[in-house]
Amino acid sequence: MTRIIADISVSLDGFVTGPDPGPDTGLGTGGEALHTWAFSDDPEDRRVLREATARSGAVVLGRRLFDVVDGPNGWDDETGYGAGEVGKPAFVVVTSSPPESVRLTGLDWTFVTTGLPDAVTAARERAEAASSDNADDLDVVLMGGGATIGSALDAGLVDVLTLHLAPVVLGAGTPLFTGRAPRTLVQRSVTSTSTATHLTYDVL
Repeated sequence: MTRIIADISVSLDGFVTGPDPGPDTGLGTGGEALHTWAFSDDPEDRRVLREATARSGAVVLGRRLFDVVDGPNGWDDETGYGAGEVGKPAFVVVTSSPPESVRLTGLDWTFVTTGLPDAVTAARERAEAASSDNADDLDVVLMGGGATIGSALDAGLVDVLTLHLAPVVLGAGTPLFTGRAPRTLVQRSVTSTSTATHLTYDVL
């Protein structure tokens, strides 16, 4: 069965970027420290990343995050979705209007202009189609940004929440939670490494 998994790195003070993120500045001032774990040589960090990338049948992201990853300082052939794993699932972008051009033309992009629920539905269809060619069911992964994941939680679209808690305090940036509707979380796993604490919750 295809699950909807929100998967994002977050600072100790609850930010998913540093101040002033954007296409030219990436994750903002200090924001790259959130993803130190994704480039770590720690075997547990590598396992978490490898398993998450392998289970991704389709990935949903918001337009601001798309502009970062497709921007001049974004993904390339060596560092893309899944960092060093560089997975290539289908990508579904929630946006008010599609971009005029895409730099990363080697990836499968779909732009949905009718809202997040329709984007998740489109991603589920892509993941289920990919699962038919795979021994295991593949998931839809909501990779961000923070507003996209927050909206998905509010709308009851998320089955699993995975947080990679980085040992960094950013002080400002894009918050993950800002007065969101309450949700019941059931902790399923905790993996601690020198670079992050990987937390997985079922969302009820």
